[in-house]
Amino acid sequence: MSMWMQLAKSIAVLILVAVVIAPGQAAAQATKVGFVNVGRLLSESPQAKISMELLQEEFAPRQREIVAQQNEFQENQEQVQRDLEVMGPEERRNAERDLRKAEREIARGQEEITEDFNLRRNDELGKLQRDLMREVQSFAEKSGYDLIVSEGVLYASQAVDITQQILTGLGTNFQKSPAP
Repeated sequence: MSMWMQLAKSIAVLILVAVVIAPGQAAAQATKVGFVNVGRLLSESPQAKISMELLQEEFAPRQREIVAQQNEFQENQEQVQRDLEVMGPEERRNAERDLRKAEREIARGQEEITEDFNLRRNDELGKLQRDLMREVQSFAEKSGYDLIVSEGVLYASQAVDITQQILTGLGTNFQKSPAP
């Protein structure tokens, strides 16, 4: 989200410039300002929901494989616990070594899945943020807004909050676009 933080800082500077310049121009023209809750767009837009569903589907087989490995490990561990009393010292060491090895492999597999998922999620999030930004800019131009602000806003009344209108536009554009 660092891109959004930079954008918020840039917007804050623009607001300051607008506050300094606007009084001289206020008599000539009113400035139209809107606020967009980007977090809400990222969580409620149909594009975001579909992206997350597709990511879940993409990683489900690998996650099921890890769960199966964990179940097998649990069964093996229980079997070793039951057989400890009848095992010789060398057999016990080998069984414990095999369990530790399996446990490390499962942990490594889970870390790989998590890392791969995070990379893919970040890719999808970047695409989604670009799409959201285009939608906000398009809406602002069509609706005659002079300034749209987002993160870093301490208060925004419902009168300037255009988040729902952007969500509606995202939904309409999503229905028009071909399925992924």
